Amino acid sequence: MSMSWDYIKSDLYRYEGKVTLYLFFRNFFFNPGFKFTCFLRLCQFGSTPVRKVARFFHYHFGIKYGLKIYPSTKIGYGFYIAHGQSVVIHPSTIIGNNVSVSQFTSIGTTRGVAATIGDNVYIGPNVSIVEDVEIGDAVTIGASAVVIKSLPNNSTAVGNPAKVINFNSNGKLITFKWSV
Repeated sequence: MSMSWDYIKSDLYRYEGKVTLYLFFRNFFFNPGFKFTCFLRLCQFGSTPVRKVARFFHYHFGIKYGLKIYPSTKIGYGFYIAHGQSVVIHPSTIIGNNVSVSQFTSIGTTRGVAATIGDNVYIGPNVSIVEDVEIGDAVTIGASAVVIKSLPNNSTAVGNPAKVINFNSNGKLITFKWSV
């Protein structure tokens, strides 16, 4: 349970910039993305009885909010789901620390291995990341981009297909970074 609490604290910090019991309950009851992430973390790291209960609520809130992120997905500290709706992430995806995912995002594959996403990455609304691509650290992916090729560190990519437009990103859209 301790390990799951560390991840939950890091996720809460990404939403609020600090961790208190009051902020935990406020976000748990009124923030769909945070609530879903709490049950996802408990499915991943909780004890067996806690995991069984968490799986039920993970499934329930996944359907309610349109969030499909499997417990087997490897997600680092400080995961942030903006607006808490319509996100689909393939279970083979590997997500680094301090990653922000916006609404209507899909990260998937038809060949079995999905994307690897670095640290301090911002993924804008309505983004599709397709197949086994590597997203570097401190990358910004603009709204409605379709990523079909790997993106280097510190890049900003936009468009369909996504093209790098500059290397000035430095993760500046990631607020309240959790230090690991």
